[in-house]
Amino acid sequence: MPRTAAPPPPPGPTPSRPRPARPLLIHPDGSGLVAEIEAYLATLPAPARTPAPYACPYGSTPQPWYAGHPAPRATLLDRALRRPARAVPVTAADHLRLASRYIRAHGWLQGAMWDEAGRVCLLGAQAAVLAHGYGTPPTVRTARVQLMEVLHATGRPVRSPDEFNDRPATREGDIHLLLDRAAARAARLRL
Repeated sequence: MPRTAAPPPPPGPTPSRPRPARPLLIHPDGSGLVAEIEAYLATLPAPARTPAPYACPYGSTPQPWYAGHPAPRATLLDRALRRPARAVPVTAADHLRLASRYIRAHGWLQGAMWDEAGRVCLLGAQAAVLAHGYGTPPTVRTARVQLMEVLHATGRPVRSPDEFNDRPATREGDIHLLLDRAAARAARLRL
């Protein structure tokens, strides 16, 4: 078969090669969009800065058991008369919290008020808090009454908090829980 020539193209526009994509004429820097956003943000009020507590990157410093309470200081008259400093006034609730902190700091003991290592029982902790100058004997009596009230309210009839301390089933956590509950009760009663 003989070859024939290609048919002529149809009339109208001739198809052309695809044109390369034109670069965008509008971009964020050239359109004024950035300037408009910056102008809008400048009209907004500055956010309130709340100061965050300083956190040491190396960890926390150990605090003494009496942290948050001033140390007893002897006045000039106390020194002249060679007597101990006046006791720092604390509530019964504060006394119970301090006793719990003292046990945490020095250790807990059963069967004795204290030992050579410095560990104390419940009564020993209360005596140590008093001896360090926090509270008075009436404060300690009020705190012990609160301990007895909590013990009886929780179904543990004992003759004294010391008997509860020395029971074989009692653990240090039980003592801290008892002190916390008694402190909360004393705070509620404003003692």
